[in-house]
Amino acid sequence: MCGIVGAAARRKVSAILVEGLKRLEYRGYDSAGVAIVDSKGAIGCHKRLGKVAVLDEALQQTPLPGSTGIAHTRWATHGQPSEANAHPHISSDQIALVHNGIIENHEELREKLTAQGYEFLSQTDTETIVHLIHSKIITGLNLREAVKIAVKELEGAFGLAVIDKSEPEKILCARSGSPLVLGLGIGENFLASDQLALRQVTDRFIYLDEGDFAEITPDSYQIWDKDGQEVEREQLQLTDSAEAADKGKYRHYMLKEIYEQPKVIRNTLQGRLGKNQILEQAFGIESKAILDKTKAVQIVACGTSYHAAMVAKYWIEGIAGVPCRVEIASEFRYRKLVVQENTLLVTISQSGETADSLAALRLAKTLGYTATMTICNVAQSSLVRESDLALMTEAGPEIGVASTKAFTTQLVALILLTVALGRRHQLSANEEAEIVAALKQLPEKLEQTLALDTAIHQMSESFAEKHHSLFLGRGAMWPIAMEGALKLKEISYIHAESYAAGELKHGPLALVDADMPVVAVAPNDDLLEKLKSNLQEVQARGGELFVFADAASGFENSSGLNVIKVPSVADIIAPIIYTIPLQLLSYHVAVLKGTDVDQPRNLAKSVTVE
Repeated sequence: MCGIVGAAARRKVSAILVEGLKRLEYRGYDSAGVAIVDSKGAIGCHKRLGKVAVLDEALQQTPLPGSTGIAHTRWATHGQPSEANAHPHISSDQIALVHNGIIENHEELREKLTAQGYEFLSQTDTETIVHLIHSKIITGLNLREAVKIAVKELEGAFGLAVIDKSEPEKILCARSGSPLVLGLGIGENFLASDQLALRQVTDRFIYLDEGDFAEITPDSYQIWDKDGQEVEREQLQLTDSAEAADKGKYRHYMLKEIYEQPKVIRNTLQGRLGKNQILEQAFGIESKAILDKTKAVQIVACGTSYHAAMVAKYWIEGIAGVPCRVEIASEFRYRKLVVQENTLLVTISQSGETADSLAALRLAKTLGYTATMTICNVAQSSLVRESDLALMTEAGPEIGVASTKAFTTQLVALILLTVALGRRHQLSANEEAEIVAALKQLPEKLEQTLALDTAIHQMSESFAEKHHSLFLGRGAMWPIAMEGALKLKEISYIHAESYAAGELKHGPLALVDADMPVVAVAPNDDLLEKLKSNLQEVQARGGELFVFADAASGFENSSGLNVIKVPSVADIIAPIIYTIPLQLLSYHVAVLKGTDVDQPRNLAKSVTVE
């Protein structure tokens, strides 16, 4: 959630840095700070708890003149929100540094640096980096050399920017697991964690690749790759329309947001994955103590978020070995509850203002839950402010009423929670490494799945004149079938129901005929053969089947069986992958029917009333 801004210019930069921080306020933060090399070759620094406006006021009262500086908004992960823990951090009055991410080996580094005589003034992992770099400089290295060597000792995720008063026109930055972008000007260059922070000063950008580090001055920039080789990265020029919340090349916001999912899932994972493990400090400074005590989980949510919670129940119990209950927030509020000892209450919401979920959170605080956590997309929302822990998704603005990218980023966040719980119970280090590897492959697998769009568009023609449909899944795929049915209902107004496929013979088979399309999701998992038997029951009664199946599942097109083959993936990410075809199917059916895709009748994006 942290934000970085840097500027190397021929003019004073304090106002540029503060404006950049203001443009990053949407990300959520608890403190803000700025460090600038002044004309006398000294580093001036202001840090304030609270809003950027408080920092701005401090700069108005005590200006920091100078043309090279860095600034930061912090979301606490190590140490409580305070001015001492706020960034920038300074070493020996010579270098200042800002940092996004989590350094896993910070305790080891702190011990080593303390032995060398460095005094730590904060509880943060970040302060270890600035002292580590300084320890290299005093051996005779310049800032560039020191940063290059120091980052090799860091384990975890980081995006960082450093200034040195002895090289007053330079900023060094490095990226590993946390995004950074350069902004190019004339007689000035910039860097930030998000190009939005720099749109007031430039429209030309270079996005650093994973492992890159770079140096900017007012008149130049250089970039090196992870092997230390100087490289050129593509320059992009952004127009105002490229940054605006418009549909771009897409016909509807919903389609645009479906196609944004590889990107926003990358964003949600950034800074949260180590080499073979998740970085659970991203959950918040209280996360370790809370998760250590957690023996059970209660999730409350509504609508699409409820379906994400239903998937998570399979993960949390099956992978983590922790009991998990899931309930619709509006029902949770109005019944007598028995709270199991050491239970973590989790709310899930795109907006963070869902009335029923917010009321459920407030009720839970009176019932003896160990702690509360929210998975949410809006940093300043009520759920985030009122929960003990907040795991933010990075879906960005979602305009379409029918949720798409918010849902899949919620699933990613829930996998991270599952692993954090699992490592305390039955999940081995090797199993965690396999899940991390699958998550790292997830954006690419999503892009491959989006390539099925044309085939799904053709399939959608079979639904345009239908009035009812049935969606089937087993295990963790049943909630995905539920989500697929909800999407079709929401935007095409076709009546759609979802069932666990094993329930067909207990009633729903009575509905099956040639006029009712039956949609199934069929990954190549332990339940595949059971699902095949269920689908044969549909075919035997003249039903028309539409199956999204793993390429190795054995499904082939035949009379009454329409198959679209989905890329093979690890079981843990299959629910996310199989969501995409169902979203595309509902979208294309709605377009064929001529409904208002982005604003379906009778629905609101954020349900803030009971």
